Amino acid sequence: MRLVVAQCAAYYTGRLSAHLPMATRLIVVKADGSVLLHSDGGSYKPLNWMSPPCSMAVSEPSEDQAERGVTTVWRVQHQKSDDNLEIELYEVFHDSAHELGIDPGLIKDGVEAHLQAMMAEQIELLGAGSHLIRREYMTAIGPVDILARDASGQTVAVEIKRRGEIDGVEQLTRYLDLLNRDPLLAPVRGVFAAQEIKPQARVLATDRGIDCLILDYDAMKGVDDVESRLF
Repeated sequence: MRLVVAQCAAYYTGRLSAHLPMATRLIVVKADGSVLLHSDGGSYKPLNWMSPPCSMAVSEPSEDQAERGVTTVWRVQHQKSDDNLEIELYEVFHDSAHELGIDPGLIKDGVEAHLQAMMAEQIELLGAGSHLIRREYMTAIGPVDILARDASGQTVAVEIKRRGEIDGVEQLTRYLDLLNRDPLLAPVRGVFAAQEIKPQARVLATDRGIDCLILDYDAMKGVDDVESRLF
């Protein structure tokens, strides 16, 4: 990866035309060929960029560019379209290259699969006396995250989300409608379980007779020691 901090201007042509006036910016050139221009604001999103596959050529400025103070010109051309990004460098403050190696990718903690596995192991979060029937109980419209029975013997269908929103309640509603047609399972009660449940989703779930359950991920992992709490 190459990192260049420079006073520069940029011109993009292709599906549309865009111009970045001269300013101090960070230019990132990645090993995959992508080129990105960043300002010191606007969060993570670049001001302009060229995605791979593309090629970059470095050249001397034209006479007109040199008169305007341009010292170097980068031309980035997309290999599968007419998209072109031309960067005029006026003054370079930093230029370094770093070999990052192969990235293993993002490993998420607390994803729905983890929550589902822990919920199956701690099925009594549904209530004392509950027991697991199975995870990923298949239906004609997809798998129910967890199917269980409570202490009274009633079937319980659990939909698990990291963030509980209206779409999740709608999904569980469809599963319940289908499961309740099976005389071996009916009546089936629904539980919408998530680390966070949006107010609108909670209102909809309550209206449809679905219970809501907040999952404390740290406590389920055994990280949160309740006995050591001050409050």
